Amino acid sequence: MASSVLDLAPVVPVVVLDDAADAVPLARALVAGGLPAIEVTLRTPAALDAIRAVADGVPDAVVGAGTVLNPAQVADSVAAGARFLVSPGWTDTLLEAMQKSGLPFLPGVSTTSEVVALLERGVTEMKFFPAEAAGGTPYLKSLSAPLPQARFCPTGGISLASAPSYLALPNVGCVGGTWMLPADAIRDKDWGRVEALAREAAALR
Repeated sequence: MASSVLDLAPVVPVVVLDDAADAVPLARALVAGGLPAIEVTLRTPAALDAIRAVADGVPDAVVGAGTVLNPAQVADSVAAGARFLVSPGWTDTLLEAMQKSGLPFLPGVSTTSEVVALLERGVTEMKFFPAEAAGGTPYLKSLSAPLPQARFCPTGGISLASAPSYLALPNVGCVGGTWMLPADAIRDKDWGRVEALAREAAALR
C-alpha cells in the first residue's frame, strides 16, 4: 500500500451496499478499472460483512471503512479487515481511537478551525466534507497558502465533470465520489459498466 491513502488513486469510490454479496464483484470491477482504494461506508447493516468479503476475496483492493463515527466502529472496522478509516467529522475521542487503530485515517473537516485543530494534533491528511456544500474548490484553494501542510480528499457532491478542478489543487491528493457507482448498475449487477466508469475516473490524473 502507498504511504498515504491520498496517493493510491485519483478517485476513491464511496460505496454504500445493502447486500454484502455484491461487495466482491463490485470491488473487482473497481480494481480492474484502476481504482484500488475503496471506501465502504458504515451506513447499512451489510457494511462490515462487505468490508470483510473484500478484504478476504479481493487482494488487490485496499478496502477502507467510511462514515466512522465512534470508537466502537473503529474497532469493528479493524476486525473486519479495513485498511484505512474515514470519518465525516471528528472529536477528540474518535480521533484518539483512529490513531490507536494503527491504520491510516482521514478525519473529516469543513472549517479552517477544524483543519488547524488537526494540524495542532499532528494530523496533516483529512477528508474535506461535504465538499461542494462547504465551499468547493475556491475554499480549498484559499486554504493552500496559509495551511500548505494540510492535504485533503474532498468528498460530497463531486462529479466526473468537477473532479479535475479539485485534483488540480496543490493541497488535494484525491477525491471521493459515487458517480462510478450508479444505483441501477449495482441493482442490475452490471459490473462491466462499473469497470468502465472506474476506468474513466482513474484516467483523470
